[in-house]
Amino acid sequence: MATRLVQINMKARNDAALGGFWAQALGWEVSSEGPGVTNLEPEGFVYPDPVAVCIDLVVSPEPKTVKNRVHVDLATTSAEHQAEVVARLKDLGATAADVGQGDVPWTVLADPEGNEFCVLDPRPLYQDTGPIAAVVVDCADPRAMARFWSEATDWTLHEVTDQGARLRSAKGVGPYLEFVRTPDVKSGWNRVHLDVRPYPGDDLETEAARLRSLGATPIELGEKVRWRVFADPEGNEFCLLTPS
Repeated sequence: MATRLVQINMKARNDAALGGFWAQALGWEVSSEGPGVTNLEPEGFVYPDPVAVCIDLVVSPEPKTVKNRVHVDLATTSAEHQAEVVARLKDLGATAADVGQGDVPWTVLADPEGNEFCVLDPRPLYQDTGPIAAVVVDCADPRAMARFWSEATDWTLHEVTDQGARLRSAKGVGPYLEFVRTPDVKSGWNRVHLDVRPYPGDDLETEAARLRSLGATPIELGEKVRWRVFADPEGNEFCLLTPS
């Protein structure tokens, strides 16, 4: 048994407007499963497929107050392409962001609601990932996080050091999941979190028990939902969705 990373859940004050920004940024299609929820996925995509990690934007009145602990890195193919992507995103409403990165070859931006993301310099590693090169999670212990997430999902560990770790779908397609050491301390509920889903035929409660045995902590929302909410070993919330 295992789960798959299927999407990123991002809170938004205006899910439709922010969804429009990200749809244009990624070249993806927009849909909605109901009021206050905007779904983004590649054109012709058959969900779920590890070739892409989709984005769900869910309306929330709470303002963003701290740097997100989860963000996306966008891939580029050349220095010229990187400059073009940065200029295009700024035209769409992105702004330059300073998260203490200093002099680096990538560009840090914030979307119209302040969510940080990076436009990477061209790197061979990310040439076949699609527009999202990696989903990046800040953490204190990359080795421990890589151990948990590689056991929680069927994603394969590609690299691990004291400073960072990198996983990718066992099928070798789509973006990477990366854990980067940071001194920042988690504060409040993450506005961006990961959603995982069991395979068809697996049992939700059995998978929930397996995640608890690996070190996940259940979170009770106080309302009845079809999915289960957990925190990983560093307290980052994530959702276990129903099998599909």
